[in-house]
Amino acid sequence: MLEPTMSASEKEDLPMLSGMSSYSPEEHIDIAELQRFTVRNRSASMSTTPRSLDYDGENFLVSHTGPLRSERRTPLIQMSGPLLTSKKPDKLVWPILDTKGRLQQVDSNEYPSSNQVDQKDSKDNLVGKNEHLLRSGPLGMCNDPYCTTCPTLYSSQARQQKNYRAKQRLESKFHHLFAGDAKDWMKKSSSILSSCWPGVMNPHAKVVQQWNKFFVISCLVSIFIDPLFFFLLTALKQYKCIVLHWSLATAIASVRSITDFIYFMHMLLQFRLAYIAPETRVVGAGELVDQPKKIALHYLRTYFFIDFFVVLPLPQIMILLVLPKYVGSSSANYAKNLLRATVLLQYVPKFYRFLPLLAGRSASGFIFETAWANFVINLLIYVLAGHVVGSGWYLFGLQRVNHCLRKACTKSKINYCKDFIDCGTDNDDMEKKFGINQFWNQWRNNTMAADCFNKDGDFKYGIYGEAVELTTISSVITRYIYSLFWGFQQLSTLAGNLVPSKFVWEVLFTMGIVGLGLFLFALLIGNMQNFLQSLGKRRLEMQLRRQDVEQWMNHRRLPEEIRRQVRESERFNWAATRGVNEEWMLENLPDDLQREIRRHLFKFVEKVRIFTIMEDPILDAIRERLRQRLYIKGSKILYNGGPVDKMTFIVRGKMESVDANGNVAILSEGDTCGEELLTWYLDQSSVPKEGRKNIRIPGRVLSNRTVTCIHNVEVFTLRDSDLEEVTSLFSRFLRSPRFQGSLRYVSPYWRALAASRIQVAWRYRKKRLSRLDTASNGSAPAQR
Repeated sequence: MLEPTMSASEKEDLPMLSGMSSYSPEEHIDIAELQRFTVRNRSASMSTTPRSLDYDGENFLVSHTGPLRSERRTPLIQMSGPLLTSKKPDKLVWPILDTKGRLQQVDSNEYPSSNQVDQKDSKDNLVGKNEHLLRSGPLGMCNDPYCTTCPTLYSSQARQQKNYRAKQRLESKFHHLFAGDAKDWMKKSSSILSSCWPGVMNPHAKVVQQWNKFFVISCLVSIFIDPLFFFLLTALKQYKCIVLHWSLATAIASVRSITDFIYFMHMLLQFRLAYIAPETRVVGAGELVDQPKKIALHYLRTYFFIDFFVVLPLPQIMILLVLPKYVGSSSANYAKNLLRATVLLQYVPKFYRFLPLLAGRSASGFIFETAWANFVINLLIYVLAGHVVGSGWYLFGLQRVNHCLRKACTKSKINYCKDFIDCGTDNDDMEKKFGINQFWNQWRNNTMAADCFNKDGDFKYGIYGEAVELTTISSVITRYIYSLFWGFQQLSTLAGNLVPSKFVWEVLFTMGIVGLGLFLFALLIGNMQNFLQSLGKRRLEMQLRRQDVEQWMNHRRLPEEIRRQVRESERFNWAATRGVNEEWMLENLPDDLQREIRRHLFKFVEKVRIFTIMEDPILDAIRERLRQRLYIKGSKILYNGGPVDKMTFIVRGKMESVDANGNVAILSEGDTCGEELLTWYLDQSSVPKEGRKNIRIPGRVLSNRTVTCIHNVEVFTLRDSDLEEVTSLFSRFLRSPRFQGSLRYVSPYWRALAASRIQVAWRYRKKRLSRLDTASNGSAPAQR
């Protein structure tokens, strides 16, 4: 009620119900947007009644929602400033209602919708967060269907924008190139080249994954190539010198250059490859960082210097530039030692970077999922270890021969003998090169130098005795195969047959072989053994379970007949399930997938007569509660007079059902027993509580037949508690007249009940009629 101090004019300005003029369909108002606007405006206390879209042109009323106050309400006016700014250049007009019911137009820039602003801000934040991946097009998309780190919004946007952005960028660049001044030509050319350079790439992109596989193969080739540098040197027994195979050196250097170039391209890829920030993995799966500067700094702080040292072409420089200057001189030995040192120094960090990619432990690496692939990888690593050990054994054996020749040179005191130890390359003619020197023949015929090629001579070779003769063989394949065999043999036997000399480096090398053999035996051979054992894992589990069952039966002193049945049950149970727990497997799957699998497995449920009139939700609830059971031959599922506590569906096998009158029925696949239990619970739920007083329902279902397994039977059971839960959940559907009528028509329980009542009524009527006839016949003579 209004206060008396309010004037009449003021009352007229604020009517309780005011009409609104009719408007055409072009003046249609978005009700949802109008409501959101009126909520944001604090100066308006009037709200509009929602319009019906079907009645245009009629008058509508405005209800007063605010409190009745004495103050005079001012009409709605435009605010002095916008609540939120909009980035859209187009101005949208919003129709609103004033206190008189008239339409007013408000600029959307001044009163924007909060939902639109929130959606736009969230979209802008996501796009700004991954804008570099968006610009990369297909290279910025994630092709991993199981990825949990990459955003899902920019993948579809990148597909739509990749062609348009590339075309627009190239057109703009070429337009400015030909239309601009000549002095800016270099700057515009560099911008064109930068536009052609790939942007930030997603580590889960298909192209990146394919490149990673190719890079792993290249690293594998490089790992095998580097030890082959040790076979470039061989000994010439007739000249008592060491020679370099130049043709083999150039071939290996060429292959190494190709692998180094691939490694260099992989380094460039790391500057454009997004990574997952470690600090974001505390909660969730992590976030991708796609800022180019952060990516470059991250790579520079982690593996850049290791990769830079690995990719340096030091062996190629030594072979092509350093060795040709010193071959045939006394300094050649130092140059060759430097070549071996560079190969060994680069081999260790390369192996360190290669193993995580091969094992799949890197974010950019790939995983070998199959067991056979893991078996091949373990065998390959074992071959690689034997390759490295055999190559090192050949190299150290050759160095021991070199050391023996230099020691013989010192003892023989032959002039220039150290120059004769290095013969140069295999293409040199030794007669022309050293034949003019009179001391060369003395060196060739020296007995101490000849004794260096005898493993049983005065010089103690230790574990390199076999390598002495091997270094004199000219065939590279023979030297490599025998060295590989020696490496395999020592790793397999843990260097058990090796007796090193007193040379310190030889003893350390033998200790390294023993340690590497133990590591491979524990890691690789152990994995291979687990793989081979996994093939018979189920059989081993079955044997252990049988032992447990036998111990339990002995402990409980079960009779022999029961023990036989237990053994048969265990064998059949294992043969049917193969030791796989289906319930545990289904629990780890999504709910919708579980539902589809259960529908496929339990199609036989639809064959039950009562289930044919049920809807899918009730059938799904029943399928979720089915449990698998296995019965052996002679097992009794139900017996006459016993309680019916479960409903049984036969999947495989046959049963024999014998009722109280001796009638025999064979139940096979798709049949069911204990159907009266479901009928009883459905009757319970379909009859209202107030109607149960007039209908007598037994409190317990008792079986009137005996069901025995003829063969080993596989069934699915549904417990009485599960049936009660299902019927209580869907009691509304079960009370429908259609279902109740169908239930009474198809249910054998109701049919048997109806038949028995009809028989009782018929017998009662017949008995009454017979009594009436007897009474009428007895009264007739009395009347006479």
